[in-house]
Amino acid sequence: MARATARHILVDSKEKCEALKAEIEGGRDFAEVARQSSTCPSGRQGGDLGSFGPGQMVREFDEVVFSGELNKVHGPVKTQFGYHLLEITSRS
Repeated sequence: MARATARHILVDSKEKCEALKAEIEGGRDFAEVARQSSTCPSGRQGGDLGSFGPGQMVREFDEVVFSGELNKVHGPVKTQFGYHLLEITSRS
C-alpha cells in the first residue's frame, strides 16, 4: 500500500493561504510559517502530519498527496476544514 509523509498549513481563507504560499516560495521556511499561522494543532510541529496511507486523510488531501510533485508547496486546497497548503515530503 502507498504511504506518504506531508506537512500542511491550515487557514480560514483562500487569500491568506495564497499570501502564505507566496512567502514560502519567496524563501520563508514552511515549518516557521506553519507554527505562526496554521490553525491546525499540527502547526506546533511545523505542520508535520507524519506518515499515512490513502483514505486516512480527506479526499482533497489524498488527491494532492498521492499524485503531486514532492517537496513543492501545493494549494490552496479547500476542504471542509478550510484552506490548506501542502508539502509532500515523501511517498512510496
